Amino acid sequence: MQSSPNYRQISQMLAILGLVSLLIGLIVMLLLSGLKLVGYGVLLLGVLFLAIAFVIDFRRVGRVLIARRSRFSTGATVMISIFLGIVIFVNAISIGNYKRFDVTSLAQFTLTSQTKQVLQELKAPVEVLFFYGVKNNIDILLQSYAESLLGEYKNYSDKLSAKFIDMDAQPEQARQNGVTLPSTAIFKSENLRRVVLPFEMVELDPQGQSITGIEAEHAFTGALLEVTGAVQKKVYFLVGHGEASPGSDAAGGYRTAREALLDNLFQVATIDLAVTPVIPDDMTALIIAGPQRPLNSSEIDIIRRYIDNSGWVMILLNPASPQNVRDLLLPWGVRVEDGTVIDTSSFVSPQKDYPLVTRTKNFFSLTEVYFPGATAIIPTENSSLELDIRPLAYTSTASWLDKDFDPKQEPALTEGVDVAGPLALGALIIVPFKETGEATEVKDTRIVVFGDSDFASNQHFFNGNNGELFVNAVNLLTVGKEIVSIERKALPFRRMLVTQEQTQFITYSSIGILPLLMLITAAVVWWRRR
Repeated sequence: MQSSPNYRQISQMLAILGLVSLLIGLIVMLLLSGLKLVGYGVLLLGVLFLAIAFVIDFRRVGRVLIARRSRFSTGATVMISIFLGIVIFVNAISIGNYKRFDVTSLAQFTLTSQTKQVLQELKAPVEVLFFYGVKNNIDILLQSYAESLLGEYKNYSDKLSAKFIDMDAQPEQARQNGVTLPSTAIFKSENLRRVVLPFEMVELDPQGQSITGIEAEHAFTGALLEVTGAVQKKVYFLVGHGEASPGSDAAGGYRTAREALLDNLFQVATIDLAVTPVIPDDMTALIIAGPQRPLNSSEIDIIRRYIDNSGWVMILLNPASPQNVRDLLLPWGVRVEDGTVIDTSSFVSPQKDYPLVTRTKNFFSLTEVYFPGATAIIPTENSSLELDIRPLAYTSTASWLDKDFDPKQEPALTEGVDVAGPLALGALIIVPFKETGEATEVKDTRIVVFGDSDFASNQHFFNGNNGELFVNAVNLLTVGKEIVSIERKALPFRRMLVTQEQTQFITYSSIGILPLLMLITAAVVWWRRR
């Protein structure tokens, strides 16, 4: 008995509806993950329509399958249909139950539990701008790693967006955002902004000479917490001794520096240790900016104890700074000299006592910074501590420390009295550990010292890159300060060293081996069948 025309039309209609339902179900599961159950229902409905259509017109389908013209292609058609059905079904299931597996030996693509929690709890949009430029292999590595890491971040939050900007192709973007170093990331959320510099993304050896690992996740997650207002670092300015005040609008005041710190998500406060002889628990770092009068002995003792207990201090001095403040640095491997630095080959004309430091002579590769009336930071060799001292800015070989500088006379080097350059104008001092009499350890003491406080004053803050030097130095001082507990995950920095011949082999083999194997296989099959 043959199917009537009505049944045949119904069968065709059901078959079309079945195919359309399968397609719609797949699209729903692919684009609307929140309607996963609806997608499953539409897929099952499509399968049901196709099954009913097959049953209604079974005999006609059977005749087609056993016809002589179709006999030889039926097997292939069935196999292709089964394969496509399996692919569609498996993809539909995988879309609805999306899983990713990290099979790298170091779990390189697995975020820490704290990072996942931070991302899942984001309530406001956060934009990340990553500025890159091909300067060296490290920059290329950091760019690649940042792309991978931020891609992982976006898997856990739709409120995070990332944009990668070529500094060479779009220099105006870099200037607008105050970026001078490649591999710099800027996190923005509403009115908050946090800059993550390259040295925050890497782990250095104890000597600070080479990279041993990458720990960008810690820096990025900390930046997320800061721009969302979850946590902030707090710096205190010491007052009471004629220091530059963060609340002063005078030329020598630090109001502009304070505003720059606020813009970079620091909380700023002042402290007079003569009035409040206790270091606050929420202090991230202490800043001593150009004291004009000596500190009393109890204040010196408080600061020394703070430094001994993993303290973080920035001290900005001048040629005539009080002796007991300069002596504060002697146990930490440096001394601040009397005298004024003169650099006849690089200065802010016509002031030869305003040494100008160019890109190659400062830690942050800033285009130019200058120091109005600075003294020198001289390393000493009488410290019993294991110290890591890194210059942040230094002068040229044509410089010297003039012990008897008179601004009314032409400066000249006096042999045997003055100290010849190059001279450090700023330094970072790191104490990896210190053993005390109680056999305890104090880890990671940091001190940033400058031989000038005026470069960051209201008068000079926006000249050259002075302001950036100050803010970057505060960031450098507080890198790694645990404002929240974030698991630190550092990936070892690995290099694959290959010769020129090996590089050529890898290049040519990756291009030619697979096509060659296909040609050989085709030739063998042709030879056996000819």
